[in-house]
Parts: sequence; C-alpha cells; structure tokens
Amino acid sequence: MDQRHGAPPTEPHPPQPRHDGEASSHDTSPVPPHHWRLLGLLSLAQFMLIADVTVINVALPTIGAELSLGGAALTWVVTAYTLFFGSLLLLGGRLADAAGKLRMFLAGLIVFTAASIASGLAVNGGMLIAARSAQGIGAALLSPAAMAIVTTLFRGPDRNKALGIWAAIGGAGSAVGVLLGGVLVSGPGWEWIFFINVPVGLLALFGVPVLLGDARSMTGPSHMRTPLDLPGALTLIAAPALLIFGLVQARDHGFDAASVWIPLAVAVLSAAVFVAVERTVREPLVRLALLARRTLVGGILVMLAASGLLISTFFLSSFYVQHVLGYSPLKTGLVFLPIAVAITIGAHLGSRAIGRLGWRPVGISSFVLAAVGAALLTGLSRESSVWTGLVPGFALLSLGLGAVFVTATTAGMTGLPHQDMGLASGLVSTSHELGATLGVAVIATIAGTSLEGGAGTAGVTGFGNAFTACVVIAAVTAAASAFLLPAGKPDPAQGPVFAH
Repeated sequence: MDQRHGAPPTEPHPPQPRHDGEASSHDTSPVPPHHWRLLGLLSLAQFMLIADVTVINVALPTIGAELSLGGAALTWVVTAYTLFFGSLLLLGGRLADAAGKLRMFLAGLIVFTAASIASGLAVNGGMLIAARSAQGIGAALLSPAAMAIVTTLFRGPDRNKALGIWAAIGGAGSAVGVLLGGVLVSGPGWEWIFFINVPVGLLALFGVPVLLGDARSMTGPSHMRTPLDLPGALTLIAAPALLIFGLVQARDHGFDAASVWIPLAVAVLSAAVFVAVERTVREPLVRLALLARRTLVGGILVMLAASGLLISTFFLSSFYVQHVLGYSPLKTGLVFLPIAVAITIGAHLGSRAIGRLGWRPVGISSFVLAAVGAALLTGLSRESSVWTGLVPGFALLSLGLGAVFVTATTAGMTGLPHQDMGLASGLVSTSHELGATLGVAVIATIAGTSLEGGAGTAGVTGFGNAFTACVVIAAVTAAASAFLLPAGKPDPAQGPVFAH
C-alpha cells in the first residue's frame, strides 16, 4: 500500500526500459486514438494486482476452515503472492525491455488470470499456495510492462496526468480489496475473490491489443540487447523464501530446531550469493553501486518496515475480528474500510508535510504515530469492542504509515540522476512487496496459535505479543529514521516523483 508523492498509488514502479517513452523514436510515432481508454484498461489490470494483496486477508479464516489449513499454511497463502511479485519485479522490467512491453503484458496477464482460476479451484493448501505463487509471477511480468506502456503512450503534460490517474486507480485497489473480500466471501464464497479476476483479465487481454492498433510497434523490444540476470533473480527469490520457511518452522518447533536454523542460515548464504552474482555479471539485476547512495538505502529500509507493519496488522486483525469476536467476513470488510481511508488521508497529509517540514520530521513523527496506534492494539481481549478497541489503534497506525509510504518513496528517489530513476523506483517497490512478505511471516510466528481456533475460543495472548512486536518495530524505525532519511526538503522544481 505504498503511496507516491502527491497521489495514492500502491503499485510497483518497475525499472523503466532503456529506450523509455521519451526516446525520439517514440516521440515521432503516432499516438493511438484510444490512448485514454487504454490507460483505463491498463489501470484496471494494475488495480486487480493490488487488490489481490489485501482481498485475501478477509478470506483467510474461511479458507483455513474449509481447506483445513493451520496458521503456517495460511501465512504462505499470503506471502507466496507478494514473495514472487516483489522478487521478480526487477526481472519483469528487464523482460519487458528485452521481449517487448505488450508481449510481456499479455504473457503476465495470461499467467495471472490462469493462476487466479487455479486458486479458486484449489482443494488443498498445496494447490492454493502454488497457484498464489503463479499469480505473483504473472503480476511481476504484468505490472512493469503495463507501466512501461503508459509511459510510452503519453508525452509531456499528458504523461503526468496519466501517471496520476494510474497511481490513484492502483491505490484504490488496496481500499476496495478489503471490502470486496468481505462481500465475496459472505456471498458466493471465498473462491470468488480469485474468480473475479477472470473477467477483468479477459477484458484487458483482448481490449489492450485492439485499442493499441497500429501503435503496437511502440511497444516492441528494445534495440539494445541486454542479457538477463537469471542467477540474480533466482537468489533474490531464494533468500526471502528460505527466511520465511525458517520463521514458519520456528512457530511450531522453536528456534533451536535444525528445521529452523538450517533454512535461516541458507537464507543468509543466498543473500551473500546474490551480492556475489551482482558483482560479477555483466548486466546485473541490481547495480550495487547504486546502493551506496544513503538516501536510496534509507528509503528501501523505511519502506520494508512500513509495508511489513501495515500488511501484518491487516493479517492479525482479520483473524482477531473473525476468530475472537465472531464477525462475519462482510462485517470484517466494513470494519477495515475506515483503515483504508486513514491510509489515503495519511498519504495526502504526508505529501504536504514533507514539502514544508522535510523527510526526517515527517518520517520520525509518522512512525511514532504508528507505534502509538500499535500500542493501543496490545490490550485487545475477547470482550473488546471492535469500534473502540481495534479501529482507533489500527486507524492511527494506518494514518502514520500512509505518510511513511510517501516519505520512503520520495526520500529514496531524491538526488538521483534521471537514468537511475527506473531502477531506484523498482527497488523501492520491490522492498514494499518483500516487506509485506517478511512482516506477515514474522508477526504470524509471534502470534502463534492465536491464529487458530473458532469464534470466541481463540487465545488472545499471541495477538498482544504480536502487536507489541509491531510497537517495537515502529519505535526502532522511528529512531533509525533520523539517520536513514535525508535531511532537508524535496526540491519543488522537480515535481512529483512518479512523473519521472
């Protein structure tokens, strides 16, 4: 749910193709007559990807009951999607450049739509987790290609306007996802949180090529042949995947078990291998020299923490509201609506405050606000009222994190030359998805058996412990923000970050 400067997007900003939309060859090509309709279809596809991050949270208790899944398996149902989405996002951007934007958009759309059907048809946890992983792969191919098509089709002032619309529609996916999940689970069933993607996918699959018409040549592959860094992509997936596996195992066996420390150790080794690969390949997925920029590293780390806090709080709250308080999925979706509104308000206020106060004051105060909100959630019990117990604390946390998302993105991108904007934006977006992945894994491990059981019978001690961990993470990141975030304010002359 990250928020871009001046608008509420949550979509990943992929690395831009090397022959981006500002290239002279593109500037002389005719703009397709239906380019605004194309923007609508592309934005709708992006909306679908973002909604799938949040729509699953409301459905988790029902899925767990119907497929007999425990807390560990349900953790993977959430994290499998964001793991592959985030880990392969940079590779997806490279593939869009190498194979062509339209080609990769359609390939990603087909994979995502087919995986959505498989998710809805899943009869056990293994099938559902595999299908969710495939959804993440499709999303990683689709999202950067769609973004690249948008930047290719629009020029000058229209490009800024188009990116603003793209951002707003993509950002709405997070808010709509929580309500949509409740409506569908309470109505036709949890399977329809996945089946609903099929008509959207088919509409975009046939509509985008038709509306492009003669402009398809604008979406072709780059003339610069760049080798793909597949070893880098594989190790980038392996490190967080092994880390999550180790954390999930720790929930059931404790940290002293070999099934825990071995995957954790291999995760560290995979991260080291990734760095070694990026140092040696001719065209690395991530230019490590770019990570020498303190502002970019700070933006990435702040985004990791913020995304992990927000998505894991959604994860915890869904189980608390349905297992402990006995709310229906529809009521749960309605409970989450004020939270989605708070995120949007926080992003808007944060965007304005950064221009007046600078990154550090906004980042520090926003994480402090998130810590206070999480602290209010540590006292939840079976007798708590959702509107006086859960919503105020969750809303405060979300208000603060909405501002943090803007802070992390704008701070990470500040001071970079134009040619590094695409990669830096892709790294910040990758950290958003991986932050959600790792946050859910960590918090689910701490919550333990409180994620299981029927209405009114689930223990609440694990929820208190997990929310206490959120307080600690928010407070530590607030203190670290004084060093991670740059001093000063954004340059007004540079305009919105997403316009680059």
